[in-house]
Amino acid sequence: MGGLTALAALVLAYTLMASKLDRWWITGPMVFVAAGTILGPGVLNVLPFSLSSETIRTVTELTLALLLFSDASTVRLRDVEADATLPNRLLFVGLPLTIAAGTLVAYLVLPDVAWAPAALIATILAPTDAALGLAVVTNRAVPVRIRRALNVESGLNDGIATPFVTLFIALCASEEGLSGQAWGLEALKEIGLAIVAAVLVGYAGGKLLALANDHGWTSGVSEQIAILALALLAYEGSVAIGGNGFIAAFAGGILFGAATRRTLEARGRFAETLGLSASFLVWSIFGGLFVGKLFTAELSAQPIIYAAISLTLIRMVPVAIALRGTHLRPDTVAFMGWFGPRGLASVVFTLIALQDLEHSGGGAFLVETATWTILLSVVLHGISASPLVARYGASIAKAGKIPEKASAGEPRIRLHDLAGRHQLGQQQARGAS
Repeated sequence: MGGLTALAALVLAYTLMASKLDRWWITGPMVFVAAGTILGPGVLNVLPFSLSSETIRTVTELTLALLLFSDASTVRLRDVEADATLPNRLLFVGLPLTIAAGTLVAYLVLPDVAWAPAALIATILAPTDAALGLAVVTNRAVPVRIRRALNVESGLNDGIATPFVTLFIALCASEEGLSGQAWGLEALKEIGLAIVAAVLVGYAGGKLLALANDHGWTSGVSEQIAILALALLAYEGSVAIGGNGFIAAFAGGILFGAATRRTLEARGRFAETLGLSASFLVWSIFGGLFVGKLFTAELSAQPIIYAAISLTLIRMVPVAIALRGTHLRPDTVAFMGWFGPRGLASVVFTLIALQDLEHSGGGAFLVETATWTILLSVVLHGISASPLVARYGASIAKAGKIPEKASAGEPRIRLHDLAGRHQLGQQQARGAS
């Protein structure tokens, strides 16, 4: 059986058992990372994965662009305006502190890694991905304020981190021959052109689609396809004019949501489903290209040490600092600090950095460190989400009037997996009551 045939069969098997596996704390990323590792070059070598493959890079980049657009277009900023304290603190205090702390630790822990590669490693591993611990943002045993803050953070921080990834890749590249002025100008040019593409595609395209909808020129199916086309056009259009496609997809999604006033939000489900399907392949690529090599190469302690610190102190301390003065309980702060899974954005950023900096002296440690961090996150956040949610939820339920229980609107959860966790959370909440 060919590798792609085996992978397609596994997708079918997973879709038939998704809810059952979820009750056993087995997530989609776990399944497909394991599949990619076994079928990839490091073990059976039946999947045609190669770092030099343009197809691999195209698939991974388009998947992330699609999810960035979908996330940004569906985050309801108006819904959190009355209670923006927690998301703002996580995004604009916690995220920069996480990057700064990660940079310092990478510089101190990883051998022969200069400041620029250290900053790049830290930034790649800063975004969070709710898909790796989905019960945290869907189970109603967790107070809605906490779920919403973590959901908004996960939806926006990968897009916010993208310009910094671009800057640090350019800075690392400058150390291989470009002038100091060149790397900054190049990065700023990419960001500026990306914003232009986002405005033209996201905002103007959203207005056109809304206008066509108002005049009855579209159908439900055509609107779904139009949103998918706009997401891909934002990315590809930006790349075509020399901009950063991820920034364009993220900013374009925000502007699209604003232009349509989110009246077409339900039509975006098709793009989300396609992005979810493609993410299975990306996780398999991660397993085949990166995880398989961990068990065939000589084991290094430093990347594992950094991964452990990244998932704990580098995330949890900045979150604790960011949440000072909110009067949240210590167990809430610890809960929010722990659930910062590193996921799809980190995988794609790692692949891009590796291909763009293949001759960099810190490239090997960058990939190994990122791989250990993401792999441990996939496993640890996946298996800990449900039991810790149950324990934390039970503790919160016994408490009286606390800030965590302040009135707030339900978050809009992007389609992250096939396990039906949102419905499960609702059932558990009804059963608890």
